[in-house]
Amino acid sequence: MTHPQLYSSLDVEIPLGKQPNTAPDAEEFIHLVSHDLRGSIRALLELPEWIAEDIEESGLEVSPSVHSSITLMKRHTQRLDRMLFDLLQYSRAGKMANIQEVSLQEKFDAVVKEIGPSSGFRIDHDFGCGSFLIDEADLHTLFSALIGNAIKHHDKFSGRVEVAAWREGSALMLTVSDDGPGIHPRFHERVFKPMTTLRSRDEVEGSGLGLALVRKIAGNYNGHARLISTGAERGALVEVRLEGGNIGSAT
Repeated sequence: MTHPQLYSSLDVEIPLGKQPNTAPDAEEFIHLVSHDLRGSIRALLELPEWIAEDIEESGLEVSPSVHSSITLMKRHTQRLDRMLFDLLQYSRAGKMANIQEVSLQEKFDAVVKEIGPSSGFRIDHDFGCGSFLIDEADLHTLFSALIGNAIKHHDKFSGRVEVAAWREGSALMLTVSDDGPGIHPRFHERVFKPMTTLRSRDEVEGSGLGLALVRKIAGNYNGHARLISTGAERGALVEVRLEGGNIGSAT
């Protein structure tokens, strides 16, 4: 069996001659390379199955160990695909390209719908304001990264996540808290560094870019993102502040 579509999709030209000398250049470089590599990764996700099909068509039996290796290859390829997807998100985040009044409730509902009821987690909210001047994609990323991070790193199959928002002058304050295992204070700064996880990726799937995305967006809105010590035995609380004065008046 031949698969010509695979060969063409693996023919990737990576712009190595372009030197990322500035932050915008570096982000564009990440965007270009990640976009091209994802095409190859999509092909590699199919390749193990094609190998198994070719073995069977040749009259040989695919052994359990081969099936196990194929499953392992696909899992690691999917992990790489997720990492590149998150890198693409990171390169695009916080550009403030489409500032508009965005409803917190509508964006929260959209993210919760994406997560789905099958997560086993109760996600509550308390919004003291209705909308904020922000890039819609940035607000979506904030909610998605913060809520998703709380669920992903929980040590149980069910739990509770609470999202709160209110105004402090022209700024928007967001907090996301959970009843998970919590994060030791000595790691409160480390978890915001890109590609950082406190647990093995075999235990928790993820690229380690979730909270780094949150901090990048907050910084571009002249705000901050930090973990707050609550004194409780369990749980974590992330606080995000977005300044609104530099982009217009918010409601």
